[in-house]
Parts: sequence; structure tokens; C-alpha cells
Amino acid sequence: MISTLESPAGDPLNAVISQNAAVKFGRYGGLFVPETLVQPLKELSQSYHSLMKDDSFREELGLLLKNFAGRPTALYHARNLSRKLGSKVYLKREDLVHGGAHKLNNTLGQALVAKRMGKTRLIAETGAGQHGVATAIVGANLGFRTQIYMGEVDIERQKMNVYRMRLMGAEVIPVRSGSRTLKDAINEAMRDWASSFDHTHYLLGTAAGAHPFPSMVRDFQSVIGQETKEQIMQAEGRLPDSIVACVGGGSNAMGIFAPFLQDESVRLIAVEAGGRGPGCTDKTADHGASLGLGSDGVLHGALTKILQDPYGQILESYSVAAGLDYPGVGPELAYLAEKGRVTTRMADDQTAMKGFHALSKLE
Repeated sequence: MISTLESPAGDPLNAVISQNAAVKFGRYGGLFVPETLVQPLKELSQSYHSLMKDDSFREELGLLLKNFAGRPTALYHARNLSRKLGSKVYLKREDLVHGGAHKLNNTLGQALVAKRMGKTRLIAETGAGQHGVATAIVGANLGFRTQIYMGEVDIERQKMNVYRMRLMGAEVIPVRSGSRTLKDAINEAMRDWASSFDHTHYLLGTAAGAHPFPSMVRDFQSVIGQETKEQIMQAEGRLPDSIVACVGGGSNAMGIFAPFLQDESVRLIAVEAGGRGPGCTDKTADHGASLGLGSDGVLHGALTKILQDPYGQILESYSVAAGLDYPGVGPELAYLAEKGRVTTRMADDQTAMKGFHALSKLE
């Protein structure tokens, strides 16, 4: 059951919080991790849910979201694009958050939890580099030692974000195993955490993985949807017909979808990375469309939709967008898609680039 908690006066957080956070969403989710990580995850879950009822924690997070992250972000009526498409289009401008992406909403929340738990070190994975940058930002601001795992392939194609992470004092650790992309960076971060959890918090960047990460990341990101709901009512006097969000693991999608889940009139559309198309070889998928083309399996601690071969081996995903190049998806999105509440679509590289160029030229 999703409900809205009251926020302290002047607090822009007003996020959607699950009062009794599900360990599973239907049959998806769960806690499929090594024995060494079960207790740290339980402690994280207990600390998180306790802190979300703590007014001082919520006030501190709310002030950071407002004064440091720069919330609320604008809901922008893209008039030129709207005329071109023949439909009224609004853009929720998460690119205006400090750091350049929605990722800071989650890293601020998790880092404050880690601080209250007495942790001194943050580790994280990153693909496109935006989550790594957001983790480096909170590490610098809140005084953590910060290390970021990043696939060697992604380091090469995201050099500017690597520079930004290092500029803010984070150590970027190249991952040379597997496909050397996001999946492998998560693997290495989890290995690290298994032997360092006494003083380290693993700041997972997407709404995937073992409980409580899917619920926790969704809750911290749901400030996006809460603001959107208020802003569209001010602008149009009604809820939108549809909300469209890209999906890798699902943090930005769940962030905007969550406050609208009970509004059945609003169509929720998740667009996955179609890559080169729906084909695959023995070891490589030519896409990142786990919801549309995946099957049930366990990845990074949760049962969800994943890209795998007939023997259950994880396929290497592909997308021109490093942040969507992931062979799985968050368990709540898998559940919502199966239930029919979220509609799934794919956009291949060519279509995505065409849309990017059109938006750039028009707006």
C-alpha cells in the first residue's frame, strides 16, 4: 500500500513512502544474496524505515533537496515540440538538479541514512557516470571517503563524468571483468560491500537489487512525481493522459510513476533501450529491454525480468546510452508491467538519436 506522509513545514520532500515496504512485489523482488549480506541489508532496512519517521531526518533531507539539489525542478511546456507532435508535451527538468541528473535525489537520501548509521565510506556503481557524480557530490558534502566502481568500457565513453568524480575527491575503480559495463560494476561493488559493510554503505543507484533497495530508491526518487503532480494540476487543472519515462534499472521511472500508481486514468509508459534490435547471439543481447524481451531470473539479489540464455546465464546487454545498458530491471517495475499498470515500449538507438536531435533543434 502506497501512501503519502506529511512533511515538516517548508519541506519539499513530500515523498511517497511505503508504510510497510514489501520485501517482494508479487513474485518479484526478495533477498537473494550471500549469507554475509543478509544482516547488513536487514539493518539498512530497519534504519531506513525508522529514519523516514524521524522529523529531524526528513527536515535535513528536505533542506538539502531544496537548497543544495535545487528542488523543485521545473515542469516545462515544450511548445515547439508539442506543435510538431500535435500533442501537449511537458518535460520534467531533472537535468536541472545539481550534478545534471535525477540521481542526487537518491544519493542525498541514502548518504544521510549512512551518516546516521555511523558509516564512514561510500561505494557505488555507475554506468553513464551520473550516479557516480551524484555519489561523489554527497561524499564531498557530507565528508565520506568515496569509491566508485565503473566498467572500463564506460570509463572510455564517459570521460567527462570520470573527471568530475575525481575532481570531487572520489576514487574511480575500473572494472575489467565480464562486459566491463554497469552489470559488472554492480558485481564488484557488491563483492566489496560483503567484506566492508561494518564501516561502508553501498549506495545503489537504481530501483533494483535486494530489499530494501528497490523501495528505498523509489521513495527517495518519488519527489519527482510528487512535484510533477502538483505542477501539472497548476498548469492544466487536471492530471496528464500519459507519463513517459526511459528505463534502465528504473529509478527515474519509478520516481515519476509512484505518485500516479493509484490514478488509473494516467497511462504509465516505460521505454526501454531497443539497441540494435531484438536479436541476440549466444552471449550478447542487442538491446537492454528486460521488461519487453526478458524472462524471470535472479540478478543482483532480486527475482526480476532479466536477459538470459536458455541455461540461465546473463547476457551482455547493449545500448548507445550507457545508463540503459543493463540486463535487468527493478522488481517493482517487473510486477507493474506484468500486472498491466505500466505499458512497455522499446526505442532502438536510431530512434532515440532521432528524438534527441529533434528535441535539441526544436527546444
